[in-house]
Amino acid sequence: MDQSERLHAALSEDGRFRLLVDAITDYAIYMLDADGHISSWNAGAQRLKGYTEHEIIGQHFSRFYTEEDRNDGLPARALRISAAEGKFEAEGWRVRKGGERFWAHVVIDPIFAPNGELLGYAKITRDVTELRAAQKALEETRERLLQSQKMEAIGQLTGGIAHDFNNLLMVVQSSLELLRKRLPPAVSGVELLDNAIQATQRGASLTQRMLAFARRQELKAKAVDVPELVLGMADLLQRSIGPSIHMETRFAIGLPKAYIDANQLELALVNLVVNARDAMPVGGNITIGARAGTVGTATRVDDLTELAAGTYLCVWVQDTGTGMDEATLTRAAEPFFTTKGVGKGTGLGLAMVHGFAAQSGGKLLLKSSPDAGTTAEIWLPVAIAEAKRASVVPSLEPKAATESLRIIAVDDDPLVLLSTAEMLRELGHEVIEVNSAVQALETLQSDEEFDLLIADQAMPGMTGLQLVGEVHRLYPGMATIIATGYAELPETGSEHFVRLSKPFPESGLAGSIDEALQMRRKRKS
Repeated sequence: MDQSERLHAALSEDGRFRLLVDAITDYAIYMLDADGHISSWNAGAQRLKGYTEHEIIGQHFSRFYTEEDRNDGLPARALRISAAEGKFEAEGWRVRKGGERFWAHVVIDPIFAPNGELLGYAKITRDVTELRAAQKALEETRERLLQSQKMEAIGQLTGGIAHDFNNLLMVVQSSLELLRKRLPPAVSGVELLDNAIQATQRGASLTQRMLAFARRQELKAKAVDVPELVLGMADLLQRSIGPSIHMETRFAIGLPKAYIDANQLELALVNLVVNARDAMPVGGNITIGARAGTVGTATRVDDLTELAAGTYLCVWVQDTGTGMDEATLTRAAEPFFTTKGVGKGTGLGLAMVHGFAAQSGGKLLLKSSPDAGTTAEIWLPVAIAEAKRASVVPSLEPKAATESLRIIAVDDDPLVLLSTAEMLRELGHEVIEVNSAVQALETLQSDEEFDLLIADQAMPGMTGLQLVGEVHRLYPGMATIIATGYAELPETGSEHFVRLSKPFPESGLAGSIDEALQMRRKRKS
C-alpha cells in the first residue's frame, strides 16, 4: 500500500467522512500527500478554486499561491511548520484557476500514522476577501474617527491659545500705539516702536490663522462666483509663485456660486498656491479649477461621509511637485506641522484652509503620493437660498465722532481693560472701568448717565452677550459693543450690538464706536 492509499485508509473507514466533506461548499477541504500533492478534492474546493477534481488531483498545492509567495518558498515552509508544530495557520493571497486573487484563511494540519509516520496533510481554505474588506473599512473608519477627534482636540487647544494670545497682543499693540502717538517723531528709537507695532500685526495675523483652524474666526458668508474670484486674483497668485511656474485655470461653464467668506477663500487659495510653489523648487505647473458635486444620503465618497447631503462646489489646486508620502499626508493639516525646514513656514497654511472649510460647512481633502504631485480640494456649500441662511445687518458707514461720550468698559483681564480704557481716553471719551458683568450692572444702576458700553465676550459668570441683552432690556437707549477674539457670537440679535474683533487698534475702536452710535440712532428713528 503506497503513502496515498494509507492516508485514505486512515480517514475513510466507511465513506461517511467523504460524504461529510463533499457536503461542505463554503470551505475548500482537501488532502495532500507528504510531498504536497493533492490527493482529494471536495465540492467546496471546486467552487472556491475553480478546478474540477479531475483537473487537480496529483497537482502540487503550490499552484494556488501567488508567484511572489512561491519564489519566497512559502508553500514548502508552510508544510514544514505544520509537521514540526502540529499546525500551520495564516492568511494571504491565493489564486483561482482563472488567475483571480482572493484573500484566504488557511489551516494545514499534519496527519500521522499510529507509528508516527507522516502520511500527509489536511488543508482547509476559506475565502475571507469580503470579511477582510469589511474589517479594513472598519479600521479605516476608526482611524478617521480618531484622527477627527485628534484634530478636534488640537483645534480646541489652538483656539484657547489664540484667544489668550489675542489678549496679550491687544495689550502690547495698544500700548505701543499709544506710546508712539505720545512721542515726538524726532525721538531716538521711534523706529524700534514701529518695528514692534508691525510685529504685533504679524502676531495678529498668526492668531487669525490659528482661529481659522479652530473654526472660531468670524466668517461673513455670501454667494461668491468662484471663477470670477480666482480670475480677479490671478495677478496676485502669479506674483506669489514666480516666473518658473506656469499657472492655469479650469472652470466648467455654469458653475453654481459658493456660500462662503470671499476674503477667507482668497487667503486659502493663496496658502494652497504657495504650498504648491514650495513643492516645486525647479518649476512646474499649478492648475486651479472647480467642479460641482453632490453628496447624497446613500452613495457617498468615503472621505466626505461627514458632510451633510446636498450640492457642493469643489475648488481644487493641483501641482506637479514632489508630493507627500502617507505619513506626511496624514499630518499635513495639523497646526505647526511643516516639511519646509526651520524658518521657512509656520505650519499653519493647510491648518487654516482645513478650519475655514470645516467652519464653512465643507471639507478639505488632500490627495498626494511621492513624485506624483498634490491635489488639494476644498468642498464648499453652494449658495441656494442666501436670504434664508443668514440675517444680514445693513452696512453702516462710520462717521467721525463729534462728541465726548461716557463709556463703561468691561473686561475681566485687567491688562486688556487698562489698554482699552486708555485708547478710549485718547479718543476723548470719559471711561469707567469694571472687571465683571455683575459690577457693570451695579454701576449702571447707580449711574445711568452712560452713552455706550463695551464688553469682552469671554467673561466668567455672565458673557458679554448676556450682559448686552440685560443692558438693552434695562437701558434700551444705550449703544453697545462686544469685543471678542472668537466667532462664537450668533447672527440673531446682532442688530443690538457691534462686534469688535480682538486685537483691535485705536482706529478700529473708533470705527466701532461710530457704528454703534449709528445703530442706536437707527433704532430710535
